[in-house]
Amino acid sequence: MSALYIILAGLALVAVWLIAVYNGLIRGKNRVNEALSDIDVQLKRRYDLIPNLVETVKGYMTHEQQTLVKLTEARTAAMAVHDNKNATLKERENAENMLSGTLKTLFAVTENYPDLKASQNFLQLQDEISDTENKIQASRRFYNGNTRDFNIKIETFPTNLIANSLGFTKYEFFQAAEGEKQNVQVKF
Repeated sequence: MSALYIILAGLALVAVWLIAVYNGLIRGKNRVNEALSDIDVQLKRRYDLIPNLVETVKGYMTHEQQTLVKLTEARTAAMAVHDNKNATLKERENAENMLSGTLKTLFAVTENYPDLKASQNFLQLQDEISDTENKIQASRRFYNGNTRDFNIKIETFPTNLIANSLGFTKYEFFQAAEGEKQNVQVKF
């Protein structure tokens, strides 16, 4: 009779452990999804700010219409990839990096327009976009941290046995674009 109690107690411990591991995996997966959603919130904010920026800049930059057109096209492309549920993380990353690059180009071109640089609307929008870009980067770091934790959890023994059998898979990390990995050239 005592052997039966020992076996039942052992089975109960294994069941409790399996439940704890499964719940931990679900918590980790939900944290990664929440972090990815935080990135989406910041991207939406950026998408909403860009038309206001373009309208503010239009009156000043009559000679730089091509830059504004590129910015609008980059925003449209990024939104299309963002709204495509089948888009990979790499495709989303590339579209967002293209938009970021176009924004940098716009801000560089505005250096030639002192009246624009002095415009309160432009300065406020530039601050908002800069703040949004910083929040996007923070959201990506948060996502990468949660992704790291989740990936470690599903790769370590003995959790990996349960994770693999239940179909949990690794998440991809956000990576810097190739152009952003190059050394900065400072010329005087």
